[in-house]
Amino acid sequence: MERQFPYPLVLDGEYSHHLSRWLWLLKWLLVIPHVIVLFFLWIAFLVLSVVAFFTILVTGRYPRGIFDFNVGVLRWSWRVGYYSYSALGTDRYPPFSLADDPNYPARLTVEHPQSLSRGLVLVKWWLLALPHYLIIGVFTGAAFAGYSQVRDNNAWAYGSGLIGLLVCIAGIVLLFAGLYPRGLFDIIMGLNRWVFRVSAYAALMTDQYPPLRLDMGGNDVSKSADAPIGLGPDPLPAS
Repeated sequence: MERQFPYPLVLDGEYSHHLSRWLWLLKWLLVIPHVIVLFFLWIAFLVLSVVAFFTILVTGRYPRGIFDFNVGVLRWSWRVGYYSYSALGTDRYPPFSLADDPNYPARLTVEHPQSLSRGLVLVKWWLLALPHYLIIGVFTGAAFAGYSQVRDNNAWAYGSGLIGLLVCIAGIVLLFAGLYPRGLFDIIMGLNRWVFRVSAYAALMTDQYPPLRLDMGGNDVSKSADAPIGLGPDPLPAS
């Protein structure tokens, strides 16, 4: 029987009718300060995730301080991606902050779990998440890069993925027509939402399996308890 409940990670993006035709061409330069900061934040994220792994294994709980920091890194990454080449959804420069900003058009929150399965933590980040890794690899381009490296491991491989392709199309339309196609925006939001849900699951932030579906649109439909969760194993009870 299909279970119905909201997903712990909520990702939103406000559709804008007023975007610069040409600013997106320079955003690669404007986000350099954020990229530098995020490089170090993601190193800390990975180290703290290892600490959280062993803590969950022993206690069945994700330390709240580490959890809040790691959610902040995801939130910061989403705001920068939304401003730049994961969505081109806004021209408002993202804040340098881990905290939630209710006034910024891109938001991300993750519900802190009361408890987590000590057994599931051993397999969910690699074995159970494997089908999602294959899917989001197509979204982000990692699958194309990996395939190229397998064929020629001496070559530098890069793939923009489906998200990059759609964002490029959106940028071209914006440049010539002065508008961001709403249907394209909704699809791009759905793809990003899928990627971040899997990221939260792989980072051990939830035992709830990410839904195998594309929830499109700026507002996250998983905030509704009526949203179906889709396919995937149910969380194991905390041991």
